Amino acid sequence: MRKIVFSLLALMLTSSLSTAWAWEPDLNDKMQLEVQGAIIDLKARDPGMEDWFKGAAGYAVFPKVGKGAIGVGGAHGNGLVIAGDKVVGKTSMSQLTLGLSLGGQAYAEFIFFRDDIALGEFKRGNYEMNAQASAVIAKTGASADASYNKGVAIFTNISGGVMADASVGGQKFTFEPVN
Repeated sequence: MRKIVFSLLALMLTSSLSTAWAWEPDLNDKMQLEVQGAIIDLKARDPGMEDWFKGAAGYAVFPKVGKGAIGVGGAHGNGLVIAGDKVVGKTSMSQLTLGLSLGGQAYAEFIFFRDDIALGEFKRGNYEMNAQASAVIAKTGASADASYNKGVAIFTNISGGVMADASVGGQKFTFEPVN
């Protein structure tokens, strides 16, 4: 029953927002529906994000990332890579941080690739971002001030939790192409 309700909700959102992006999720794929939900939520928080989706060569979406820390912290999430209006791969993100951190948080992460070169580097797998790669927290107008750094732009949309964080670390990503 829950799957039917979720599918109907996704269908209604897809039909009402189908012009908002070229990619259409498979309504029978739970991860694609979660990615679509994360995209809808991000665009509702900052309508300017539409330009990022339209202008990017591709993007990775991690609809649910869990993060926790007591001094040493970690985060993990799974997602999809979308380019040319189709899912081109599955991806995962793992993060390790060291420093003054305490708490837990849930968020969605979006990585936009400016061009095919940046997307290609990510698709080679075992991609890493260090502490210099900073994410823009999604809020109204945040997309207008953001820019690409080395062909990549990162946005997060926090969905819950409380985190005090003064740490450094990095994120590591995997990529698995899909047919």
